[in-house]
Order: sequence, then structure tokens, then C-alpha cells
Amino acid sequence: MPRDLPKAYDPAAIEDRWATYWVEEKLFDQPHIGASSAPVFTMLLPPPNVTGRLHMGHMLEHTEMDILTRWRRMCGDLALWIPGTDHAGIATQLMVERQLAEEHKTRQQLGREAFVERVWQWKQHYGDAILDQMRRLGTSVDWSRAYFTMDAPRSAAVREAFVRLYQQGLIYRGAYIVNWCPRCQTAISDLEVIHEEQQGKLWEIRYPVAGESGFVTVATTRPETMLGDVAVAVHPDDARYTHLHGKMLRLPLSHREIPVVTDSWVSPEFGTGAVKVTPAHDPNDFALGQRHGLPSINVMDETAHLNANAGAYAGLDRYKARQQVLADLEAQQLLAGVRDHVNSIGKCERCKTVVEPLLSTQWFIRIQPLADPAIAAVEQGYIRFTPEQYSKTYFEWMRNIHDWCISRQLWWGHRIPAWHCAQCNKITVARTTPEVCAHCGSGRIEQEKDVLDTWFSSGLLPCSSLGWPEHPPDLDAFYPTQLLVTGFDILFFWVARMVMLGIHFMLEEPLADGTKRTLKDAVPFREVYIHALVRDADRQKMSKTKGNVIDPIQIVERFGTDAVRFTLAAMASPGTDIAFSEERTDGYRAFANKIWNAARFIFMQMERAAEAGLVVDLSLLAMEPVALKDAPLEARWILSRLHRTAGEINQALGEYRFHEAANTLYTFFWGDFCDWYLEMVKLRLDFTAQPTPVRAALTTLLTVFESALRLLSPFMPFLCEEIWHALYENHPPARSIALSQYPQAHADLFDGAAEQQMAQMQELIAAVRDMRRTLGVEEKATVPILLRVASAEQAGIEQNQDIIARLARVSGIEFVDAMPEGAGVRSAPGFDVAVIYERTIDVAVECERLKKELARYEKETSNADRQLSNEGFLAKAPASVVEGLRRRAAELSVLIPKTRAALDSLNCEK
Repeated sequence: MPRDLPKAYDPAAIEDRWATYWVEEKLFDQPHIGASSAPVFTMLLPPPNVTGRLHMGHMLEHTEMDILTRWRRMCGDLALWIPGTDHAGIATQLMVERQLAEEHKTRQQLGREAFVERVWQWKQHYGDAILDQMRRLGTSVDWSRAYFTMDAPRSAAVREAFVRLYQQGLIYRGAYIVNWCPRCQTAISDLEVIHEEQQGKLWEIRYPVAGESGFVTVATTRPETMLGDVAVAVHPDDARYTHLHGKMLRLPLSHREIPVVTDSWVSPEFGTGAVKVTPAHDPNDFALGQRHGLPSINVMDETAHLNANAGAYAGLDRYKARQQVLADLEAQQLLAGVRDHVNSIGKCERCKTVVEPLLSTQWFIRIQPLADPAIAAVEQGYIRFTPEQYSKTYFEWMRNIHDWCISRQLWWGHRIPAWHCAQCNKITVARTTPEVCAHCGSGRIEQEKDVLDTWFSSGLLPCSSLGWPEHPPDLDAFYPTQLLVTGFDILFFWVARMVMLGIHFMLEEPLADGTKRTLKDAVPFREVYIHALVRDADRQKMSKTKGNVIDPIQIVERFGTDAVRFTLAAMASPGTDIAFSEERTDGYRAFANKIWNAARFIFMQMERAAEAGLVVDLSLLAMEPVALKDAPLEARWILSRLHRTAGEINQALGEYRFHEAANTLYTFFWGDFCDWYLEMVKLRLDFTAQPTPVRAALTTLLTVFESALRLLSPFMPFLCEEIWHALYENHPPARSIALSQYPQAHADLFDGAAEQQMAQMQELIAAVRDMRRTLGVEEKATVPILLRVASAEQAGIEQNQDIIARLARVSGIEFVDAMPEGAGVRSAPGFDVAVIYERTIDVAVECERLKKELARYEKETSNADRQLSNEGFLAKAPASVVEGLRRRAAELSVLIPKTRAALDSLNCEK
């Protein structure tokens, strides 16, 4: 007997229990691969920051990944989903610094070693919060392989990667313009800069010609940086400045003279056609200065205050210095003008401070040798993007890529394995800490203070999470991973860098058979699926500023994890953002409740069967059902629908069309199974009748229900686990429904005739129900009907009159060749039906209904004709859409004359 289910469905009562069970039983741990020949499915979780908490973007991403992993696991693949967290250098350091500030301390007061120890303590206490949330939500990862990007294996991989790249000449150190965050006091990458347009000013400043009268007027949006000017540049063909070529100008507010240089980079149309050259504070100026051998003068420190090179302005904040510089220029009559100007301002993604372009000595990766094979991998189809449009975005960025600044001026992170020698000023890069300089043997060496960009370590994860730089069996078994599911916002931060680093290092690793790895085998993943953005119900992007952020944990507590997961899946169409709706989530909670109640009904029938001495062998349920040629219509129909549904879901999931898979499941489980089949099968469950057909009906019912639970399991794992274990009386054929077999479509069980016949009966039942409502027939009353159908279909309806009688409350069916005049008739392509009821039909109301129906049919026909005559539409539309339109057009060609005839029979006014 099945275990009793509580009357009310309460997700809170079951979810914690199963989430704990899955983890404690290690159900989803994938052991080291042995001799299995099963397909391998490996996926890497985009590592959330240790500072993070689950947000709706995570919930969507994890839901999609969990659905895919559970599906592939149930399909028989060796499914490995690897979790982990990222140390998040800037974000974590800021978090701990804020904590110290509350104690009136700074990291400088603690010192580097004590501060790093404090961060580790913070990480141990708070850093796994998001992983705990993932466990609570039932994420089916292999927890035994959980990594942290600063644990010992990942640290070894980072050091090995740095040393190899340095030895290969791909890492270098030099002074270049970087994006400098004065608040975080570190360099940040271009990708970590948020650009915002805002109204600013364009100031025009006069630079006097040295030893002569006259001026050259330049335009700038950052006048305070003029204190670091080393030249003024003009276009060589600009006739306005030909007479000044090679001459010197007096730099205002200083005692320096600077040259006029010519460079074709200068645009004569911008501003005055003359630009100030400040190599230490602008990337374009730096490049121009390199071309002309100009010096670089840095006038700003790491906190965005002017330094000693700024003379009298030293110590001033950059914006206060700007006001003072402008005031002094105006006093000296060197400020020629000012006008409004829209600026694109770069801000630090983390703290929103305005970024300062600053000359700084940093470590860089020479990126082009890494980018070229990464581009080729996508061009040659070894990596595929879904939606495909993102491959174009990838190419655009990769083909215009700049060298990657990988050093960060932080204390938390992977410290760069380079040691500076005070004796010979050379650098020693090593895998282990050296005791002396590799160049001169001096013991006066000190390790580089900078740490590596967080994305350097996470870029190695596809291979480092599997044991690289060692070569364990896991590396051969699970690399490359099959799929990466992620958001578009880290396409360049993470995805592109994994491709570059993965290919570069894995090309050096042989395959399991010892042969050389090719580009195809070196890529970190075969496919990249870029998921949508979750917006609020009004399609606005969620932000704390707008106050529309949705906490997924709160939503889960209200509706249950399964309902939230199903909502996200049902709305997850590739390339389309999700407008999250609590109303829709409530609807899917009702869906879960519907299934719960269906299970309780089925379990009740099993109890009744046992009392009557009929027992179904539950061990046979998971076996593929066989065709039932002589079974009742509803049995043949539901088995056919089950297998068609299984086929559609498997295909949809294989193409990442989560919304189609979810909606197909919903239609089958709620509509076909609960609304129709359960009502029909009640006719067969008469336990006082002959046992053979009753046992057959109960077996079909249990088989379809158990299969449907397995189909639904990746989407609603908690609900399905609870009901599945209850069905098997806590002695199921596997430790979890997630370890059972996913249903596959069997074409020999497709029964087109049964589906067609059932579709007509459903349409007939729906028409009778609607007519009963129109006529005001009492709900429990039964009524006879008149029915006109093709003679070939009459026998089938006669055989299933009991279904029509039960579902439409029909007392009898009279088959007629023609409908009597004045009868209220409902028409469909395959039948005409009238309900016989004492109450006189309201002719006026019925005429109005028929007119509206005719107008709707005619409009549909017009639209269908227009589309079907459009060659462009026919060429682009999916075949299923075109076929559906043609089928509907054929139906309308029957319905329109029937509706006109009904209007005529009632003498309705035209």
C-alpha cells in the first residue's frame, strides 16, 4: 500500500527533509570514472562570490542548470555538476574593511599578514552562505568536489599558469595607463568599468606661444590634468597650425615649456583641432607620447589627490584642484571659454567611484597569442553559442582585444609569484618561494605586493576544478565540459578568458591514449547557453535603487521551491528576458497542489483495489508500457499522449527551450491527465466488477502517473520525490526519483487514431458543457443531446457514450441526419450538437452569439489567407506553424457555412 499523503500540500513540510536527504546520501556525487561507456555530461557552476547571497538571476541560472543535470542524469549520462565559490578579491576586501571600520581599525594598522588572516576568518564564518542556500534549494551538484578559488589545488594551478605564461613571454610588467579606482585603490579592467553619460563641461584654455605673441587654444574636460601636459598635438595637415610646427608653448600655471607636435591621430574637427597631451592620465595621450618619445608626468596619487608634480595644487582632491585651476586660469585671462558637453564617465563597478585613467606599473598578459585560437575554436564550431547572436558579440570583442592587466593592488587574492631583487633589480618568477635571486644570487629579495585579477584564477576553472596542473583520470574523463550556462554580463569577464586559458594550457596536455590534443579537444566547453535576465513584473531591471529587487528565498518560503523553479522554467525562452510574476508563481503552486491531490486520489484507488483483492505489481511501473490494442479509448489515448509528451520534452531540453518543455508538461499533467483522464478512468475502477479490466485500468493509471512524475522530476524535484517514495511505500526501485530512468518516446505507442477520436470527444464534451451553462441547466441534472456526425465516426462515439455521459452529464444521445429548425446548435468541423432542455432558447441571445462567432471565423479566415499567400512568411515560418494555419483554414471552411446555416434556421437578422 502507498504511504498516506497529508490532505494539504505543504512544500515547507517536505523540502528541507529532501534537500538534507540528497546531500547526506551523496546522491549526486559522481565518483571517479571507471570502465563505463555511458556518455559524460560535465558542467561547471559559475562560481558565486563568497560575499554573495542568492538573487533571482542565480535562481534562474541554477534552476536551468539543475533541470539539465537531472535530465541528463536520468537519461543515463555520467552527469557531473561541479560547484564552487570565487574569492572575489575587491568585493571581499571591501567587505572586511567595512567590518574593520566599525571597529575603528584599518587594514594598514593590522598589516598584510594579519589582514589576510582576518579575511580567511570572515570567509569561514560567512563565505558559504550562498552554498547553504543552494543546498536548501536542492541543487544537484557534486558537493564532494566543491572548490574555492583560493584553496590549495586552485592556488597551485594559478601559480603554475602564471609561471608558464611568464616563461613563454606572454606575461610582462610595464608602466601603462590603467583604470584606477581611488576608493578601492587598485587597477581594474575595462570590463569592471561602468560607463554613464552625464552633462559636463568642455573648457577651452589658451596656451601662450613661447617668445611670441599669440595663443594655441585647446579644449579639455579634465582641466586639472593640464598640470601633467608634455605637449600640444595638431594634425599635420591642419593649415591653422602649420606656422607653429616645432615651436614651444608656455604651459599655463607652471614654469614649463612644451612642444607642438604633429600627429595624424588628432581630429581637426574636434574642439579647436589642438589637443593637450597628458601621457600619464589618458590612454590615447600615452600612445601618442610613446610615438613621439615624450615623457610622462603623473600629477595624481592613488587617492585621486594631486601630488608634488602639481606644484601649488599638491594635496588637493582632483575636483577641488579643478575648481582652483579654473579660477587661476580665469584670473590670468587664459580661460577662453566654457560650454556644455555630454561626457561618458567611467565608474568602478564595485563602489561606483569615478575611475581615473592613471599611468601605473602593472603586470599584463600578451593577449593576442591566446585570442587567436580562441576565435578559431568558435569559427570552426568546436564551441557553440545559444542564442547564436552571442557568437557575434564574442567575435567583436575578441578581434579588438587589448592586453589584459592582471595585477591588482589588493591584499586579498593570489599574490603574484614574482620576487624583486634589491641587488640587481631583476625579477625572479618561480613555482616555489625562492631563497635567493635567480639572476645574481642575492638574498635581498621581496615578493611582489600585487595580487592577480580574480578572473585569472576563475578563468582556469574548467581544468583546475578537475585537477590540473596534475593529470588525474578526471581530467581525461570529464574535460572538456559539455555545457556552460551563464549570463551575458560575464561573457568577456569569464567565458572568453576560460576559452583562451583553457585552450592554451590543455593543448599542452595529451589525451588519455597519449596522443596530442587538438583544438577540438582543448576547448573548455562544447556549448555556451546564455540565459535571460530576470526583470520585475513590469519588465523593469531589478535594482536596489528602484526598490524592485525580489528575494528568491522569500518567494520560495511563500510558494515553495518547486513553484518558483517551474515559473522560471516556463518563462525561460532563449533570448527573451523574464518578467517574474508572483501571480504566475501562485498558479504553479496550484499546479503542484493539483498533482498532490491527483496522487491522493490514485492512492485511494490502490487502497480500494487492495481491499477487493486486486494488487498491482509496482515493480513493473518503471518498465516501458506496451501497446494496448484492445484497451478502452482513454487508455490508448493517454499512453499515446504520454509518449508524445516525452518526445517533445526531451527535444525541447536538448535545445534549451525550457519554456516549451515546462508548458508541455503543464498541459499534459494538468489538462490531459488530471482534467480528462482521471475523470474517464473512474468509469473503469468499479472494484465489484470483473477484475481483469479493472486491474488493466489501474495498471495503466499507475504506469502513466509514475512516468509523468519522472518527466516532471527535473522541474519539480521535491514534490515528485515525496509522491514517488509514497507511491512505492518507501521502498522505491532507486534511492531517488532523480536516479531513475527518464521516460523516452516510443513511436509504436503513438496512436493517432485514438488521439483524433479523443480530440473530437473532448470538443463535443466542451460544447455540451458550454451549452448547458448558456441554457442554465443545473449542474447535477442530466440532459439528452441531438448529435449529427459522419457515419464513420458514429460507432466510436457510441462505444464511448459512458465517457460523454459522465463528463458532460448527458442522459442519452440521439443521432440525427439533420438538426431540427429552431434548435440551439453548436458546430465543429466534425459534428453538430444540440442540448434538449425544457427551457426555451433565447433566440435573440443565440443570434447575437452566432453573429459574433461568424465574425470571428471570418476574421480568422482573412488572416490565415493573408499569411498563407505571403511567400516571405511561408519561407521563414516553422513548418509546424504553416501546417497549423492550413489545418485551421480547412476547419474554418467548414465552420463558416455551418454557422450561417444556424443563423438562417433561427431567422436571425443579417
